[in-house]
Amino acid sequence: MKYIFVSGGVVSGLGKGITVASLAFLLKSRGYKVTPTKIDMYFNVDAGTLRPQEHGEVFVTHDGMECDEDLGHYERFVHENLKRENYITAGQIYGEVIRKERAFEYGGDTVDVIPHVTDEILKRIEESGKVNNSEIVIAEYGGTVGEYKNGIFFEAYRILKLKHPKDVIHVHVTYLPYLSNVGELKSKPAQTSVHVLNSMGIQPEIIIARSEIPIDKKRLDKLALFCNIAPDRVFSVPDLNTIYDVPILFHKPQHHLASTCLNLLNLGNKKHKNFKNWQEMAVKVTKKFNKEVKVAMVGKYFATGEYQLSDSYVSVIESLRHSGAKLGVNVKTSWIDSEDLENRKKTLEGFDGIIVPQGWGARGTEGKLIAAKYARENNIPYLGLCFGMQMATIEFARGVMGLTDANTTEANPRTKHPVIHVMDSQIEYLKKRQYGGTIRLGAWPCIVKKGSVLEKSYLEFGKAPNAPWFIPRDKKATNHGSLIIYERHRHRYEFNNKYKKDFEKAGFTISGTSPDGELVEAIELKNHKFFVGTQFHPEYISRPLAPHPIFMSFLTSLLT
Repeated sequence: MKYIFVSGGVVSGLGKGITVASLAFLLKSRGYKVTPTKIDMYFNVDAGTLRPQEHGEVFVTHDGMECDEDLGHYERFVHENLKRENYITAGQIYGEVIRKERAFEYGGDTVDVIPHVTDEILKRIEESGKVNNSEIVIAEYGGTVGEYKNGIFFEAYRILKLKHPKDVIHVHVTYLPYLSNVGELKSKPAQTSVHVLNSMGIQPEIIIARSEIPIDKKRLDKLALFCNIAPDRVFSVPDLNTIYDVPILFHKPQHHLASTCLNLLNLGNKKHKNFKNWQEMAVKVTKKFNKEVKVAMVGKYFATGEYQLSDSYVSVIESLRHSGAKLGVNVKTSWIDSEDLENRKKTLEGFDGIIVPQGWGARGTEGKLIAAKYARENNIPYLGLCFGMQMATIEFARGVMGLTDANTTEANPRTKHPVIHVMDSQIEYLKKRQYGGTIRLGAWPCIVKKGSVLEKSYLEFGKAPNAPWFIPRDKKATNHGSLIIYERHRHRYEFNNKYKKDFEKAGFTISGTSPDGELVEAIELKNHKFFVGTQFHPEYISRPLAPHPIFMSFLTSLLT
């Protein structure tokens, strides 16, 4: 196998993940089997217990790994389901080393950072390639060079490069700030980040120079000179209109990132396939169409300090972009903090559609219920994702069935009408405070009710090559003549089946269930433009070249 390591310098948030995703797409389009792998230096075992305002969205793979949002970008660009081995953390590394020591698997050796920790790092990177039958592994190092916690991971790279110099290269993503008071880009921070790499015995083969504006030849040559690298291996990457333009930028004649990597790894250059489809999609994502719809995103993970960030719901945002581009409509998304609905600082007037995405805990739930009620009573298209489905269920119980105390036990453990309650399998986990990695995760089969809006959505918009919603986690479930889908989950609470008959009598449609009928997977309302809630997360598997059918159906309802 060949290895491409990608690190970052100066500041975080430069787009290492998009660089990796773009490079993986370009190499795959050349006919190579490539897998991108994310390595986070946190001591968390996975991303499941990380605060979304600080770390961004928690993404979930088909096989149930809670991981960094970059895995979502990887999947969207390469149009493949990645595996749990594609996400590595320091917590996993050190936990396994300690487990092996306790089990006497080191045979009495003095267990040390080198070689035992570095060996474990390299073993897991190699394994991520093997399980995906890959020829090339692209390993992204989280954070920035120079952070104390990252050192041992860079040492692992140095050792691998020393042992296999022809099979390993390093791509460094760095930053040139633009100082408006002097009117120029400054290369010193970028030079310094490369010098920090040099101090650890690492010389990058390629530099990705990020900036707000294109970098001129003078500064690119200066960066190449002081970073000891050939000028044609420095790539200027200014801010672009969309992340989907990045592979196109790297696809310049005579200055092609994938070709440069392949030449450095002594691999042959093959002709690109399916690149035209990507180019056409990228144009549509930023095109100004004649039609525009306004969507309210009602959540509670927007604020961090004095700033409003969208990373907590990045997969939902990208799903809307995919579908908007496919349908030829611009989607204008507005962030509505659910607590602002509770205290009446904001309203939902003027929006064409409402989305209530994932969430945890009691805070802001009443604001989300206000959103569900407004959509139901005013015939406004509503899409509830996971927690959003649960909120729609509670609101229906209160507003239509007269169960004014209805709630989820997550928000009110003493509610008289727990229409949403903790799954039986989760009770013991909660008692023992076993929160990490214990919830219902990954892709599970769902039997879709015939004649439902859900069924219509998949039948009308779900036909795509390698559609992930039709790919099982392991083996296919028996469908008994009904449509069956495989969608990803991340939840601990579920619809309470004790109320199932009462809901259905009141006009509530349960449009998706687990194959045994025990778990409610999707709900919808009759005589409504579009009112659908899913216990699963369709946003996880929407792809730019294969938009998710539920988002397609949701946006279509806004246009009628």
